[in-house]
Amino acid sequence: MDPGQAAPVQAVLDQRGLILDAILLTHHHADHVGGVLALQQRTGAPVYGPASEKLPACDHRLMEGDTVQFPTVGLQLSVLDVPGHTAGHIAYYGTLSTGKPVVFCGDTLFAAGCGRLFEGTPAQMLDSLGKLRALPADTLVCCAHEYTLANLRWALQVEPDNLVLQQRWEADSRLRSDSMPTLPSNIALELDTNPFLRVSQTSVAKAAASYAGAVLEAPVDVFACLREWKNNFK
Repeated sequence: MDPGQAAPVQAVLDQRGLILDAILLTHHHADHVGGVLALQQRTGAPVYGPASEKLPACDHRLMEGDTVQFPTVGLQLSVLDVPGHTAGHIAYYGTLSTGKPVVFCGDTLFAAGCGRLFEGTPAQMLDSLGKLRALPADTLVCCAHEYTLANLRWALQVEPDNLVLQQRWEADSRLRSDSMPTLPSNIALELDTNPFLRVSQTSVAKAAASYAGAVLEAPVDVFACLREWKNNFK
């Protein structure tokens, strides 16, 4: 999924004696596709990716409603169109062999955050996040970057009195201090702690309006303000 570099992927394949069945892409940014050509040339694995984005290689172009199946690992993934970070960004949703639902969402949804709007509009991104927030609460959120602590620091500025958010900060800070990942997250935790999924919550809307110094009439206005706030947060 989104191999920004070939070497780390190839190292795991070699160490574990695995065969690469497929390469899945969510969007065209270099840190997600930089290893595609080398991996494909070495393994012959087919590449799946968004229908409308320019990619270094893509054998199967996908859009919402498509499904991809990988029988060797018992995995079927449904494609969701989630524009915003890029114009043609997609996500993959399915169920692991353990029965746990999972979404591979690239740079659309992060732990306690979301991707910057490089090509899409606030309305597009809010709609895309709406698709993800509607997934089952126990869905594992496999995003592409470990930005969790930076996102949580900002989220605590938005909702300083959110007890679940405070607990998440403490737990994830311990994980990172032990050099452990905070990912994957899950939809339930994001609904409780991610400001970008909480634009209709009174506390979040009030914080955004205070930051903007203006009345924000609609959820999309709250979202746009939050995105600007996060962009400028140090």
